[in-house]
Amino acid sequence: MPYFDAASSAPLHPVARQALQASLDEGWADPARLYREGRRARLLLDAAREAAAEAVGCRPDELSFTGSGTQAVHSGIYGSLSGRRRVGRHLVVSAVEHSSVLHSAASHEAAGGSLAEVAVDRTGRVSPDAYAAALRPDTALAALQSANHEVGTLQPVAEVAEVCRAAGVPLFVDAAQSLAWGPVEGAWSILAASAHKWGGPAGVGLLAVRKGVRFAPQGPPDERESGRAPGFENIPAIVAAAASLRAVRAEAEAEAARLRELVDLIRARVVEVVPDVEVVGDPVRRLPHLVTFSCLYVDGETLLHELDRAEFSVSSGSSCTSSTLTPSHVLRAMGVLSEGNVRVSLPIGTPAEDVERFLDVLTWLVTAVRTKLGAPVAASGPGAAARDAGTGSGVEAGAGIAAEASDAGAEEFTVDSLGRLCPIPVIELARAMEGVPVGGVVRVLADDEAARLDIPAWCEMRDQEYLGEHPVDGGTAYRVRRRS
Repeated sequence: MPYFDAASSAPLHPVARQALQASLDEGWADPARLYREGRRARLLLDAAREAAAEAVGCRPDELSFTGSGTQAVHSGIYGSLSGRRRVGRHLVVSAVEHSSVLHSAASHEAAGGSLAEVAVDRTGRVSPDAYAAALRPDTALAALQSANHEVGTLQPVAEVAEVCRAAGVPLFVDAAQSLAWGPVEGAWSILAASAHKWGGPAGVGLLAVRKGVRFAPQGPPDERESGRAPGFENIPAIVAAAASLRAVRAEAEAEAARLRELVDLIRARVVEVVPDVEVVGDPVRRLPHLVTFSCLYVDGETLLHELDRAEFSVSSGSSCTSSTLTPSHVLRAMGVLSEGNVRVSLPIGTPAEDVERFLDVLTWLVTAVRTKLGAPVAASGPGAAARDAGTGSGVEAGAGIAAEASDAGAEEFTVDSLGRLCPIPVIELARAMEGVPVGGVVRVLADDEAARLDIPAWCEMRDQEYLGEHPVDGGTAYRVRRRS
């Protein structure tokens, strides 16, 4: 069964498995003790730290092992903010950071700190100038991921680090997604990563704090890991994490080139074989193994279930696959289509034939889901033949399309999609638009949070004019004018 969700967690690397099994026999003792077993464990821990530090690009005494990548993020951010509390309590983050960073930021703000979120462009990339504008005299810390976990866009870390250095502000970097492919460039100050992202065992994180950075570990003091990660070190897992990081780095250049070709194939072919698809993320400055696309008029949860039945494991940022019923904060920040979202992240060693079969399966699965939902004919434009808005194989009757005169004198049609979830509001908008004259306006009433993102995205894909939104009883009204 092809596993295409390496961005969530990569399969355990063979080297990690071997190192884990070997170190279980040698690394069980307390490395702080002076007897033979303790010295043996200390040698394993020190060797792992040196190997990991070499991969990160820092000194061994700057690197600590934590119980997870999330713990490394929280410790890195809280420790940095605490160490610079005399400077101020202002924190700067990008709008597309991993949830662990954003949760830390929200906690900091709830405790009385101030927060600035730097917006991204439509590819998910920040501007160094925007970071420079967000820095203040009381800025204690800035945070920027090295690569986005949902769309693969690489961030200008080196440029932002230089901006921060000039302002005297340390830069925290979440390098979880990129560390397998190479060290993070630039004068960053604090860095966090997670072993299970590169094929190491879960439960091991890396936290690097450069010498000279003011840092105050939080919580009760502990003599382990420079006080940054209390508790007994999991030496077998740490050894396996460091060994697998060294192994993936050794094959990174060749494997990155091979996987980039496969991702390029997906990016090119998916728009050919599946109509009405938006491939998101930077097409060039991106991770080599990750691609994300959104399919118009598709229920993301249904599509993922169908792909799973076809033996493909993929991820999604669609609201209909989330317990919160809100679209991914990354897609929302980018302003791109969220419905029918699919993230493909290929693990090391993925064969080309699996990708070819995925593209074949995806074509008929998307068609089947759209047919079930009663979506408009794929790729039909505003001028296509009108369809009966009261019929269709999947959309229940009762959406309600009413015509009235707008303030501007043009006929305005209201589509009541209250109580209906993604992608139904957009499907009903598209079907109503087919019967609207040029210049006419469709007003969609919806209470699904995804509509706020997907209706403007639909307008851009369909070259229709989005007129904005306003609150109504029970939800929001979105107004769209037909251009042609």
